[in-house]
Amino acid sequence: MESPGGSAPLLGLELCAAARDSAAMAGPGAPCDPCAPAAVWKRHIVRQLRHRDRTQKALFLELVPAYNHLLEKAELLAKFSEKLKSEPKDAISTRHEDWREEVSGTGPDQVSSPASLRVKWQQEKKGLQLVCGEMAYQVVKKSAALDTLQSQLEERQDRLEALQACVVQLQEARAQQSRQLEERQAENAAQREAYEMLLQQAVHQEAALRRLQEEARDLLEQLVQRKARAAAERNLRNERRERANQALVSQELKKAAKRTVSISEIPNTLEDGTKEETVALAPAALPEFSESETCEKWKRPFRSASATSLTLSRCVDVVKGLLDFKKRRGHSVGGAPEQRYQSIPVCVSAQIPSQAQDVLDAHLSEVNAVCFGPNSSLLATGGADRLIHLWNVVGGRLEANQTLEGAGGSITSVDFDPSGSQVLAATYNQAAQLWKVGETQSKETLSGHKDKVTAAKFKLTRHQAVTGSRDRTVKEWDLGRAYCSRTINVLSYCNDVVCGDHIIISGHNDQKIRFWDSRGPHCIQVIPVQGRVTSLHLSYDQLHLLSCSRDNTLKVIDLRISNIRQVFRADGFKCSSDWTKAVFSPDRSYALAGSSNGDLYIWDVNTGKLETSLQGPHCTAVNAVAWCFSGNHVVSVDQGRKVVLWH
Repeated sequence: MESPGGSAPLLGLELCAAARDSAAMAGPGAPCDPCAPAAVWKRHIVRQLRHRDRTQKALFLELVPAYNHLLEKAELLAKFSEKLKSEPKDAISTRHEDWREEVSGTGPDQVSSPASLRVKWQQEKKGLQLVCGEMAYQVVKKSAALDTLQSQLEERQDRLEALQACVVQLQEARAQQSRQLEERQAENAAQREAYEMLLQQAVHQEAALRRLQEEARDLLEQLVQRKARAAAERNLRNERRERANQALVSQELKKAAKRTVSISEIPNTLEDGTKEETVALAPAALPEFSESETCEKWKRPFRSASATSLTLSRCVDVVKGLLDFKKRRGHSVGGAPEQRYQSIPVCVSAQIPSQAQDVLDAHLSEVNAVCFGPNSSLLATGGADRLIHLWNVVGGRLEANQTLEGAGGSITSVDFDPSGSQVLAATYNQAAQLWKVGETQSKETLSGHKDKVTAAKFKLTRHQAVTGSRDRTVKEWDLGRAYCSRTINVLSYCNDVVCGDHIIISGHNDQKIRFWDSRGPHCIQVIPVQGRVTSLHLSYDQLHLLSCSRDNTLKVIDLRISNIRQVFRADGFKCSSDWTKAVFSPDRSYALAGSSNGDLYIWDVNTGKLETSLQGPHCTAVNAVAWCFSGNHVVSVDQGRKVVLWH
């Protein structure tokens, strides 16, 4: 008998076979034998397959028995139908009754007619067909769901294989990293041991370095003491030699006073008709002429006590003057005469600048100092980048000449010696450094200060310089030996120094200007000003001093009367820092200073009025200015790296 559910037994068998196959998919490698080793991923696959079998089997546990029971009843009905067609009516009715009793469970008392049974059977057949169709639909639907689940299972199996491969790679990477970690830990342990050994060596070396530094300090102190003793002994020998020379000169003068001097008056007629008496002295140092021969030579020989006394007094004065001059010029250690520089050319008339000719970003950072050489064609600038640049002034332009390197800190001051062959700079590295023009590396380092060196200037005598520092000291230096010959202790920070013939002038943070005699140990004069002194500049004739202070004023001090002669102020002028520099013009007719707004202010020294103010390329505060000795050019530097040449 054909029905919509005719293939249902096959589907049920396929489902059962699929369930059995899914249970057996673990294959011969499944962990059936507990003694056989199995990989983790294989056990995981087996567990997943068993879980799938259980879930899919649960879906068909109710469907398969009902479907089988339905098929059995359909077969039973088909058999009854065939028997009813072939047997007589009595047998059919009897069989039908038996069937009714079997199917419906009714007794012999409730016998129905064959027509009603056929109708009822037809109804049941239709119901069974409907149920079979419904069951077939459910089977098809479940088969489609099973296919979907099968495809999902395959995708998940593929994904599982990929993940397992990734897990294997990660495990290998983990093992490799573990090995690397062990190697690194071993290297770190070895490096830690080496570091501890180096640390111990460094401790021992630092201890040895401290011992060596202490020994070096002791040796330096011993050397200084020996030099001081040697200088004292040399000075003592020089004093003895001077006293011996003086005694010898005195004896010679006494001998000369006892000798006879012949004087003859010979009238000489001058152009205007008057007569001039010529006094002729017979030199006593010529022993070959006797007194009689001298008398015969001179017609009127005579002895004049007054003339002799005058001559001797003049000789004594001359000798004393020579001795005093020798003493003054022999003030340096060792009694050697001081060697003075040649005089610097004097400017008769300075030219007031009116416009900027050249503007350069000369340094890498703030420019603090500027100075012209004595020939007016060489310029030096120093800044916070620890470099000193030398420039040639050619045709109204600045051309790079040379860069001086080796400074240990920011440059605060630059100065040329009067010969123009050396450059001296003050630095923040607690020292001043000396360069020779033409050499890039520092020639000497003047170390001894304990704080920033704010000023360094050459003296007018060769191989001598003066420095001022924020450690409240002013030092004099012998440049030939790079040795500090004198230390002056002051009560305040020193911001600038200048040097005269025999005088040192220092400006300080306590609003005072102090004067020191280079031949004496003490301060000889103090002039108070209103405001911290930022710079000092001495005129060429050494009669006037220009000071700049933080009260935004410039002051001209007359050194002949030791008093402030003029005070310069201007609207807009403001002193920007403790190292702002102001200068005289070479002819001392004008005073020049830079302001915090970038302008230059020029005052007339004779009238005391503001001559002009220059506005130009400076956008930041002007730190320093310089006026060349020829009077033609002015250079200004600022906090924004600019160097400006004015004409």
